[in-house]
Amino acid sequence: MVNDKFMSDVVDVLIVGGGINGAGIAADASGRGLSVLLCEQGDLANATSSASSKLIHGGLRYLEHWHFRLVREALDEREILLAKAPHLIQPQRFILPHRPHLRPRWLIRMGLFLYDHLAKRGQLPASKGSPLFADKNNPLKHTLKYGFQYFDCKVDDARLVVANALQARQQGASLLTRTTCQSAVRQNGLWSVQLKDNDTGQCQLQRAKVLINATGPWAQSFLEGPLNQASPQRVHLVKGSHFVVKRMYPGQQAYLLQNDDERIVFVIPFGTDFTLVGTTDTEYHGDPANVVMDDDEEAYLLKAVNDCFARQLNRADILWRYAGVRPLCEDNSAKASDISRDYTLELELGPDGAVPLVSIFGGKITTYRKLAETVLAKLKPFLPQMGGDWTARVPLSGGDIDVYGEGAYEQWLQSQAINYPWLPQTLLCRLGRAYGTQLPEVLSGAKSMADMGLCFGADLYQREVEYLVASEWAHSGEDILWRRSKLGLYFLPAQVARLETFVVALHKKPAKS
Repeated sequence: MVNDKFMSDVVDVLIVGGGINGAGIAADASGRGLSVLLCEQGDLANATSSASSKLIHGGLRYLEHWHFRLVREALDEREILLAKAPHLIQPQRFILPHRPHLRPRWLIRMGLFLYDHLAKRGQLPASKGSPLFADKNNPLKHTLKYGFQYFDCKVDDARLVVANALQARQQGASLLTRTTCQSAVRQNGLWSVQLKDNDTGQCQLQRAKVLINATGPWAQSFLEGPLNQASPQRVHLVKGSHFVVKRMYPGQQAYLLQNDDERIVFVIPFGTDFTLVGTTDTEYHGDPANVVMDDDEEAYLLKAVNDCFARQLNRADILWRYAGVRPLCEDNSAKASDISRDYTLELELGPDGAVPLVSIFGGKITTYRKLAETVLAKLKPFLPQMGGDWTARVPLSGGDIDVYGEGAYEQWLQSQAINYPWLPQTLLCRLGRAYGTQLPEVLSGAKSMADMGLCFGADLYQREVEYLVASEWAHSGEDILWRRSKLGLYFLPAQVARLETFVVALHKKPAKS
């Protein structure tokens, strides 16, 4: 199993938080030759980073709020990330049905024109308008006559975090999950950080030149608690909730629905058998660890879908509900949905003008790579030995396929069918999407389905589970079913219990020397 150890008595960078920003910074910093330690109180992508709408997108609706710089940066990153992780990120066609009483047709055309031209497009086609009835499989109500087509990308959000964590470890970083930062103080020109292993209760002191607060919705409370200092930003917690139902319609297209409150709701294919609906934007004042969808949010999303789709949903159709908390910077917006998704970085120094602390407020999964570059640019004066920017041109772990351009991933997958002719096509497709070029490591030594070991359900085999525990920080059935594989929707309670028992037993085995 993964047994990351402290690299030395002093590391260059200590990152608190194992979401997309923390993992992205760890990957970038370690690739510049810095020594890096990341600690995460739970599992990687345990909170906001696995509770997203599963999209890499520019944010079409942000144009209405004049957030042009944010949209341009996100559109640039969309193209970079599509090339960096073609197994995890793929083009997604969207249909935006026109509802004349909400926005005039010319306004949508203008917005989509800007969306097409604010940044250079690579693999993604331009937007266009067309009558909805031209599609014989159109699932929308007949009262909706006209729509617009545009493209963004969908992503396996939790696996994107893991891919960055793997890349960081491959470059020498140490990552400690289920490890809490209990305190951090400046002492003798360094950060002195107390870390606690949540499984064993063991505490250890670690020193670092730089401390990075990448705790997401806990950014303010981390400063006011373990660091015992005032926060330079007031974090506005906004809850986003989603639900999943059985596949609502044929085809791979997604839908962007306009609502009477000027917000939008996504309806997106999820896996091969399901449809994802979200998100909401409501103020949240509780513990981010305990966030759940409430009845009002559920009713809001059901109404958004039922206003536009011929097939009507009710709460009995919902198979899974999840919610996450976005940590946004307070900007005096009247509504939670209007608060900018841009990020703010606060650099704070000790009394001697050194021993930096960087705190991250806000942000979105699409711009995590650029955020990491910006953080390290701020730290360059304090870590002058670091290398230059590199992440825009280097694939993530699993993304280094030998084929480039449109259809590259599909060509690579066909080559894997030749390499593993004994793997059923559906299983190969799932494993390819999850692991990309890490596939040989997952299947190491397997030459037939008999070598895959026990099947726990839904084509999840012992070989994959052992890999996830040994190499991807998986500690529980939940880690595997809801973050590493997204197979939880297929599992029965008895199958979950069997998997959990197996994972616990794996962790009790002594680590190989």
